[in-house]
Amino acid sequence: MRLVYGLGRSGLGVLRFLRKRGLPARFYDDRPREEEVREALALGFQPDWNLEEAYEEVVAAPGVPLDHPHLKRLAARGAKVLGEAELAYRLSPTPIVGITGTAGKTSTTLFTAHLLRAHGLRAREGGNVDPPLVSVVDEAEVAVAELSSFQLERVHAFRPRVAVLLNLGVDHLDRHGTVEAYHAAKLNLLKNLTPEDALVYNRLDPRVRQAAEASPARLYPFTPGSTPRETNLQAALEAARAYLDLLERPLDPEAVAEALRTLPEAPHRFQAFARKGEVVFIDDSIATRTEAVRAALEAAPAPIAWILGGEDKGADLAPLLPLLGRVRVALALGRDGPRFARALEGRTEVVVIAEKDGRTAMRKAVEEALSRLEHGSVLLAPLAASFDQFRDYKDRAQAFREAVFALGGEPWTPSFS
Repeated sequence: MRLVYGLGRSGLGVLRFLRKRGLPARFYDDRPREEEVREALALGFQPDWNLEEAYEEVVAAPGVPLDHPHLKRLAARGAKVLGEAELAYRLSPTPIVGITGTAGKTSTTLFTAHLLRAHGLRAREGGNVDPPLVSVVDEAEVAVAELSSFQLERVHAFRPRVAVLLNLGVDHLDRHGTVEAYHAAKLNLLKNLTPEDALVYNRLDPRVRQAAEASPARLYPFTPGSTPRETNLQAALEAARAYLDLLERPLDPEAVAEALRTLPEAPHRFQAFARKGEVVFIDDSIATRTEAVRAALEAAPAPIAWILGGEDKGADLAPLLPLLGRVRVALALGRDGPRFARALEGRTEVVVIAEKDGRTAMRKAVEEALSRLEHGSVLLAPLAASFDQFRDYKDRAQAFREAVFALGGEPWTPSFS
């Protein structure tokens, strides 16, 4: 028997995937939402709120850490803990292009799928980017999967036909504990590759290059460009080339040229989406690393009402301090909001948003921002993970947008977004 641990988009996607195959399962969630439980029940599955049954497998949502007490107890009773990527690989024959790295995963995933579609392939993207991988593998000729360290730390036999390793930086230290453990999770993408597979890698990242050169897979190095977008596009071009090589097909220059004219944009990455009077609202919910937040604070129109906070991943605030002159107010929410507030105190106005419910806290933050700005921008650039108050960064972004529109914001897309 399987247990699906955690609902949300990943867990419900897994339940739909299992139902399609007629496979039984129970479900559990630490913080169940009524509408999600109703959907799980409507799919024909029952909960195990006491976790009393013995399970062979536990398919855990990415937001549930491996050292969660419930997962540890289930594993001690003989359950193998895996994630949706492993499940999709085991139960679907669809080949997978797997993409990971500290930065650039989503754009590279979208670009790669777009390029493969331009070559006439039924390519679908999924995984860490919407929708879940289990939701696309049955519809696709090839699935292009964005894979986070949270997803890769729970793979076992998972073997993509093309693996893409973009870079190895520092992130998610709150979850993995050390840089070494974080990198080890990322490198799980490579562990089952064979000489029949392909590995696309960043030739200028020494840690990536070392891992690639130790792999038996066929190597496709790429050289980063002068901007993140150019870098992601170079990686995507090599990923598309590598997959087409497996099919003994060339990369078609005309198809590439057409695809480049219509490249998709990744959501929740410094997206200006609304305005109210002279105040614009910018969704950079994906900005959880210092480098990304610094870029957002540099680019957002000043004065800025900066919404930050959540589960601190070991963020270094020092590089951000010189930019606080652009910040009218910092609105710190979530579990580690008070820590961020203490670090910023005396350098700009700081308001701690104490509400525990994520959507209530986000609305309060937007209200506080609007009370202080006549022009400028309200920037969601959290510098922290979302799991304390939200399902994921997309849920956090949605809560921000809901609050903005509820408080009078109007849809808007300026030229700088």
